[in-house]
Amino acid sequence: MSALNIKKGSTSHSAYDLKDYHPELERSHTLAVLVDNEAGVLARVIGLFSGRGYNIDSLTVAEIDHKGHRSRITVVTRGTQAVVDQIKAQLGRIVPVHQVIDLTVESTAVERELALFKVNGTGDKRVEALRLADIFRANVVDSTLESFVFEITGTPEKIDAFAELMRPLGLSDVARTGVAALPRGA
Repeated sequence: MSALNIKKGSTSHSAYDLKDYHPELERSHTLAVLVDNEAGVLARVIGLFSGRGYNIDSLTVAEIDHKGHRSRITVVTRGTQAVVDQIKAQLGRIVPVHQVIDLTVESTAVERELALFKVNGTGDKRVEALRLADIFRANVVDSTLESFVFEITGTPEKIDAFAELMRPLGLSDVARTGVAALPRGA
């Protein structure tokens, strides 16, 4: 049966029949992937996502064990629990991957992000930008007569809220690190 012949209410299980698709069941998942720190590992992990059409909302990677040559890749992705379980299983089959943890499901996690915001403005807009930065505990890391660069850390939601408030005040550029996350407790 082709996609053109599918009728409303059809019981077909064609890939084109999306009646069982429920986007409201999708949610954000933060995955911590512990890997060997060697050339090509990041490309293999990211290739898994792109090759299967999975989106990455945030990606951070850094070496966490110099002697053991291990790195932590933190990936924020969206999907149903079944899709995320499939991603975890596929990641686990990549040879240099030692552990895959879904921090969203398996534990309560602390998530933080660092961002830099360049805001252009003079007069009242400049004063308002400084006032809001103080409320959000953002630091001024550069200042000219026409602009500020603010540094802010916090949850992705806090970063998004700060960006929305800065837009009408002259927000001209943003750089975000992506999410870094660790499980709470022992």
